[in-house]
Amino acid sequence: MERFGLVGLPNAGKSSLYNALTGGGALAAPYAFATKDPNIGVARVPDERLERLAAMSASKKTIHATVEVVDIGGLVEGASKGEGLGNKFLANIREVDAIVFVLRAFDDDDVTGSSDPLEHLRVVELELALADLETVEKRLADVERRSKLDKSLGDDLDALRIANDALSEGRPLYRAGLTPDTRDALAPYFLLTNRRVLAVVNVGEHELDDIPAAEARVAAEFNDAGDNVEVIGMCVQLEAEAAAIVDPAERAEMLEGLGLGEGALFRMVRSAYHLLGLRTFFTTGEKESRAWTFFEGSTAPVCAGRIHTDFQRGFIRAEVIQWDELLTLGSWQAAREAGKLRVEGKDYVGLDGDVMEFRFNV
Repeated sequence: MERFGLVGLPNAGKSSLYNALTGGGALAAPYAFATKDPNIGVARVPDERLERLAAMSASKKTIHATVEVVDIGGLVEGASKGEGLGNKFLANIREVDAIVFVLRAFDDDDVTGSSDPLEHLRVVELELALADLETVEKRLADVERRSKLDKSLGDDLDALRIANDALSEGRPLYRAGLTPDTRDALAPYFLLTNRRVLAVVNVGEHELDDIPAAEARVAAEFNDAGDNVEVIGMCVQLEAEAAAIVDPAERAEMLEGLGLGEGALFRMVRSAYHLLGLRTFFTTGEKESRAWTFFEGSTAPVCAGRIHTDFQRGFIRAEVIQWDELLTLGSWQAAREAGKLRVEGKDYVGLDGDVMEFRFNV
């Protein structure tokens, strides 16, 4: 399961966002360091396509794709040097796949700290870069020593030197224009800024009309990050209140009444999901309809392996149809009778929205 780490200054709204995403019970309090140990939960990836396929098949179960969410304590300036609770927090997210910055953009007299999201961004980026610099300096000294006898370490040495140069200037690696090969070479070191970032700009409940401007202001700060960063604005407090409503109809009514449509929470999860290059294929039937994740560019056997390794090992072929075409035809059997199921082999590259059924033999 892919993992996302929530990072931000104290009182930016991290724990409230965590609760909204996972239905968890993380303490959300208006003082620093309410979260001392990491909260870890699972968030469902909403997908209307799956719901419609399940309705078509009259499935007994509907199983959405999920991501794991890690909420760590708030960072403060100087965390990389041990201020606040220091690097203990950062260690909790070293192995996540992507990082979600929660940036405060709301005023509240009861909550201390700046309400400028760019100030929050400055502190968070600097602390992550400094923490990475400490790691890189240690690794670089070790690799330089070993590379004198082991010439195969040349690529690692080059990558670490590039990272060291960027981080020494306080520049996160996702802003440093690294090549894919350099990023891959750095992957074993679990550097915090060698990941893609989703920035959540958290506005107040009376500032919903300001969301587009707040998004644009923060996005402008990432103009050197390419496709490594996405920005989304929301009122975390309202989203958390909506997520706490059990009845889907009541929840939709609240969101609609506030002019929030389906809610920013769904858009945020989908954005984070796609930021990693994750895509979805479906299986559907009377027993269950299910969403499965795969990385863009994966072949049919690799997709089959997401269900079970035996499916990949003994892959023979896949029957494939796009979800909307299947819905139009009305059933898997109708698609087969109409000759609309494509038979694909080992070289087929899966597409987002494919509905697949695999044949295998082990």
